[in-house]
Parts: sequence; C-alpha cells; structure tokens
Amino acid sequence: MINFDYTEDERILQQTVREFAKNEIAPHARKWDEEERYPSELVPKLASLGLLGMTIPEEYGGSAMKTQEIALVIEELSRVDGSVALTVASHNGLCSGHIRLAGSPEQKKKYLPRLATGEALGAWGLTEPGSGSDAAGMRTRAVRQGDHWILNGSKTFITQGSVGSIYVILASTTPEKKQRGITAFVLEKGMPGFRVGKKIEKMGCHASDTTELVFEDCAIPLANQLGELDGGFIDTLRILDRGRISIASMAVGLGAGALEAAASYSKERKQFGQPIANFQAIQFMLADSATELDAARLLVRRAGWMQDNGQRITREAAVAKLFAARVAMRACDRAIQVHGGYGYTREFPVERALRDCKLCEIGEGTNEVQRLVISREHLGRA
Repeated sequence: MINFDYTEDERILQQTVREFAKNEIAPHARKWDEEERYPSELVPKLASLGLLGMTIPEEYGGSAMKTQEIALVIEELSRVDGSVALTVASHNGLCSGHIRLAGSPEQKKKYLPRLATGEALGAWGLTEPGSGSDAAGMRTRAVRQGDHWILNGSKTFITQGSVGSIYVILASTTPEKKQRGITAFVLEKGMPGFRVGKKIEKMGCHASDTTELVFEDCAIPLANQLGELDGGFIDTLRILDRGRISIASMAVGLGAGALEAAASYSKERKQFGQPIANFQAIQFMLADSATELDAARLLVRRAGWMQDNGQRITREAAVAKLFAARVAMRACDRAIQVHGGYGYTREFPVERALRDCKLCEIGEGTNEVQRLVISREHLGRA
C-alpha cells in the first residue's frame, strides 16, 4: 500500500535539495528572470547532486531515482524558481527519459553518460508552429535516402533549445498513417542542416531557455533512429504520462512557495494596528491554498507510487497534473492578493510564481487535453 509518510532517504533528499535551492538558486532567481538569462553556471552544481541523471540507470552514471523521489526534487526546486525546475524536469523526463525508454544499448552507452553528468544538456522536440496537441498535424518529415534519413521541418517551444547538445526529435516518416507514422531520432548540435531558430519570448520561466529548431536537409545516420520505425508516437505517450507527474510537481512547488511567501508576509504586514494574519479573510485564503495543495501533492504521490510499482498511470498522471495546475494557479493568485499592491510588483516573488505557474496549465498537455484523457479513460473502463 502507498505510504503517506516520506522514507528516510526521501527526507534526506528533500532536505538536501531544499538547502541547495535556498543557497544556490533563491538569491539569484529574480535577477535571472529579469535578465531572461539561462544560468549555465548552475549546471555543474545540479550535476554534482545527481539531479541531471535522475531517470538514468547507475550503470550509465545516473542516480536512478524513483518517480516519487523525482517529484520531491522538482517540487523543492519549484518553490524558489520555476525556470530551474523546468530545466531539470525536461532534461530528465523528456530527452534522457526517451533515450532510456527506447534507445538501443549502443545509443544508451553513447548518450546517457553525457546527459547524466551534465556534459550535455538534453532537449526534446515534438511541438511545431502548427502542431501542438494534434500530433497528426506534424509537418516535420524524415525521408530515408540510402544510409541516412533526411530531415526537413521545424519545432517550437523547445526547452534547452539553444543550450542543449543532444536532441530527441519526432518526425513523420509515414504521413498517411498520421500519428501512427511518427518516428523519433537522436540529433547532436552541429549536425549539418540543423540549426537553432529564434528565441521564444515568454510570459514566465524567463530563465529557462526556449527556442525554435530548424531542419533543412539534415542528414541523420540510420543508427540515430530511436526506437521502432513509426513507433515514436506510442513512446511519446508513455513519456508524456511520466512527464505530467513532473509538471504536476512543479505546480505544487510553485503554489507551495507562494503560500509560504504569503504566510510570512501576512505576519509582517500590519494594518489597523495589527498583522494582517489576524484577519479572517487572510486566514481563509491561506487555509484554502494549504488544503488544495495538500490534495494535489497526494495525487502526485499516488501517480508516482503507481509508476514506481509498474502500474499504468495515464489517468492518474492526467488527474494529478490537471488538479495541481489549477490549484497552484489559485494559490499564486491568492498570494498576490495577500500582498496587496506589493504583490503586483516585482519586488516580491509571488508575481513571478504566478507567471511561471501558468505554464503548468499548458505544457505536457493543456488542461483541456487532460480532461479528454481522463474522460476517455473513464469511458473506456465503463
């Protein structure tokens, strides 16, 4: 049965990452956000803690963490900065996760050690300018010519787009089969015909690198095909199931950080001769956020436990992400309200938390997509 308490190892991990986030991230998060700068100096520090190899087996230099442990890490990082949490989540869950899931022994040996040590950052390309939730609308094509695949097209909203070195790219190989005709490939920076496109200017997560990718007659060796021919979409669904747990954890962390900031501010801010924490209106906002975030954390933990025990998590991961993203947005909004006019300024971190948190309602499948997944699961089980 699921244990609601943390194990001793989980407590140690949580405390380690919390101290790291407090000392190495929190003092710089506002500046990174304002400068919209990717903090490359943080990469070796993240790697030294094993946070860039969380999904990678120990034989390839990874830390091989359980899903519940990864969720703890993402939540703790998100409490102080959504951008860093997003970097860690995407590097581990998307690029590294896809290679670990579908890669050949040779591919794993070639790429995973570099990803685990932070020598190379990973990126993953599915979304296109005209193809987001509708994978069947993918326009990027890979055509086999002799001993190479020739790739043409573009991707957008790619996390680690310009700072990554190893990329997993999804492309249509049998267009008439639509989403059932998609194949994954591993690319490396510097391949002829592969270049980084424009930087994406975003509402939040400013310190997370996000760009377009462009492929113009990019020649990919046959050995770089990742997984089965036309099997990329099936693997993608499995990747996204796990990724939704990470994004749900990110939402919980952002909401929890905002709640902590609001509670602290309410005890310091005085109006009418007393701290505003004494007012019932403030207390109720804090209570509602605390209750909803506790429930979201339990949903995340349930999905993680099921994943760690080899169970199917399509429904549970979607439920966790949908609920966590919604309640975290409410928690961030309430935190701004508690701060009053100051909450609307950049002086306090709650406005950044709200901007960062909005991504959780969109990335790894929008709220609407999660509802479709959940309803289809229920109708299919009925």
